Amino acid sequence: MMISKLLQRNKVSKSILTITILFANPSYAETVGGVSATANPVANSSGSVTNQAIQVLQGPYITNTYGGGIQCQGPTLNFTPYVTGAVSAAKPYEPFFNDPVYDVSDLDGDGMIDNPGDIIFEKRTRTGQKDNYNLSVGFSATWSRPLDRKLQDQCKEAASTQIALQRQLTANKRLDFELARLKTCGNLMKEGILFTPGTEMAKICADVTVMNKNAIAPHRHSIPTSSSPSATGVSR
Repeated sequence: MMISKLLQRNKVSKSILTITILFANPSYAETVGGVSATANPVANSSGSVTNQAIQVLQGPYITNTYGGGIQCQGPTLNFTPYVTGAVSAAKPYEPFFNDPVYDVSDLDGDGMIDNPGDIIFEKRTRTGQKDNYNLSVGFSATWSRPLDRKLQDQCKEAASTQIALQRQLTANKRLDFELARLKTCGNLMKEGILFTPGTEMAKICADVTVMNKNAIAPHRHSIPTSSSPSATGVSR
């Protein structure tokens, strides 16, 4: 009895295994003559990336020179406006394409496509093609300032002293010029040499006055009296 039961179980297992193999075996009836009879959607993806960068070049500090070897650097502001643009397009422009739909009918039921490779119709499909435009407008700015404030104050003080010195030197040279003009015009006036009044060059000595030459100072002269003939003892 035990042996017969084992044989029956073995037969049942073989039958189950056989059925499983039959169902698991793949079927290649969808390809006939090298032509696929099933839908085969294909998705294509394409794209492009454009990188644009704005370079900010920071210049040197603004340097002011006051003479005497004094140079002071102050804060610097760099202002850089920019305009960038990009255009991308595909040529030729094709907004639609015709997607063929194949005939996969099996009217006689033999598991084979009746008209493999035949196109029933063409479906109009959008390509999604479009032009891309990009415009960027803006500006970049940088602010630079020296960190040592004490050195800046000392440089400013030295610059103020240098400016005052240059002003004093200019005033001294102006005084030397005016004194030389006064002396030259006075000496010429004493000698009776003058520019013609009303001419352009007459203005050089117009404000120069020589005392006792241009105007006579108040003064007195004694006039001697003549003696009589009798007093001299001379007879006629």
